[in-house]
Amino acid sequence: MGWKEYFLAAVIVNIFQMTIAFVIFSFQGVLPLNPQGFPGLSWDLAFMQVISFATNTNLQHYNGEGNCVQLPNCSNLTGVPGAPGLSYLSQMMAVQFLQFTSAATGISVAIAMIRGFIAHAKDLGNFYVDFTRSLTRILLPLCFVASLVFVGLGVPQTLTGYERIVSTVEGATQTILVGPVASLVSIMQLGTNGGGYYGANSAYPFQNPNPASDIFQIFLMLLIPTSLCFVFGQLIGKKRESRPILWGAYALFALDLLIAFIPSFPVVGPGMEVRFGGFFSVFWTVVTTTVTTGSVNASLSGVNPLVILSAFNGMLIQATPGGEGVGLMYMVMFIVLTVFIVGLMSGRTPEYLGLKITARDVKLVMIAFLVHPVIVLIPTVLAYSTGAASAIGVGTNSIGFTKILYEFTSAAANNGSDFLGASANTPFFNVSTAIVMFLGRFAPIALLLALGGSMINRKRLITDVGVRTDSFLFSIVIVGSILVLVLLTFFPFLALGPIREFFQGHANGF
Repeated sequence: MGWKEYFLAAVIVNIFQMTIAFVIFSFQGVLPLNPQGFPGLSWDLAFMQVISFATNTNLQHYNGEGNCVQLPNCSNLTGVPGAPGLSYLSQMMAVQFLQFTSAATGISVAIAMIRGFIAHAKDLGNFYVDFTRSLTRILLPLCFVASLVFVGLGVPQTLTGYERIVSTVEGATQTILVGPVASLVSIMQLGTNGGGYYGANSAYPFQNPNPASDIFQIFLMLLIPTSLCFVFGQLIGKKRESRPILWGAYALFALDLLIAFIPSFPVVGPGMEVRFGGFFSVFWTVVTTTVTTGSVNASLSGVNPLVILSAFNGMLIQATPGGEGVGLMYMVMFIVLTVFIVGLMSGRTPEYLGLKITARDVKLVMIAFLVHPVIVLIPTVLAYSTGAASAIGVGTNSIGFTKILYEFTSAAANNGSDFLGASANTPFFNVSTAIVMFLGRFAPIALLLALGGSMINRKRLITDVGVRTDSFLFSIVIVGSILVLVLLTFFPFLALGPIREFFQGHANGF
């Protein structure tokens, strides 16, 4: 396939899958495997959620376990009043299904783009073949093993329905919320999805019972994005070219960790799980945003504003090491921009892997880079100008602005972590985040596949470039270029949000 055919195949397959999931979400009330009796989702919430899961974002405007106090088969559940829940069928055949296919799509498009840089490559491969291989050779086998590990660590995996027991100190009846949780947790973390079975995500004890399960989930989040850094060098036949990608990604990751841990060594405070402590709550937050997974094991409202600033960095860069496949694509995008900048500074023709970087290549990567700020900042302004933010109780102070900016940054980066949760289940936020997620996913993929396609059959030059692209020095230049580009674009808005919040809190003795 050429890049256009490859991209079209990916979009058509994903839209077909979204349609299936939309039907399941909308009619779950009359479909089987619904022992709790949850009704179908509203059209706008179902529309938003199918796009969320299909784009590997997993932003959730619902509580997975629901709030079914008035339903016949449930009692004593907690959550946002009126927040809908999902049946077992929806959790498995819509949520988990799309988590597998979205991760497979990300891996496929990344491999396709890399093929454009391979010497003597004739096309980008076949999407259907790549998609099937990603599922059957990577995701399904690894998730099968991971699910067994989670069951062994105490994560439930059952279809028996919620259990009621009388074991509280007060002697009240407590409903134990179980279901096919272990299988979902395995793909949500391995596929850098992040959408959890419960509204509290991995802060919920049944989804993340102990420190061992916490560390294992962090490992799964980092596994495939890190592995793809090595795959790049393996595929192009120059393993040394993986070095700047890996070094650059983890240098930025280390910088995010440094920012997050600046305030002081984190201690257990409001919103942090005592099972994990402050250290693992903060470390998880950095990891889940640098690989754009979006799962949480603590309340974002309970961490220091500098931790939130670190989370913003991961989502804005999207290559530290980034999400499933797409993180690698973004890093190659930054490399092309860096090569162009170095060429301007040294007066040489920009080249990468012996390929001359043309004006069209630079335009493609610049448009791919600019898509993100456009789809983040415009809806953030609209949320305030239309009154949608105030309608859900979000103010115009630094904390309120941070929440709204974070919502759309998370959606655009296909991350999915957020402050608002089920409170954002309104037509404005459902529709706007759905549009942002779709554009944030497929617009950069189209542009970067076009970049890979433009490299096919391009003559390779053997020249002495200004900086070797497999050197440690080039990794430093990449990191500097990324920081300058991102800071110049987003710093004014970060200054109005988490940075201002940090200094206000510091002045008040926070």
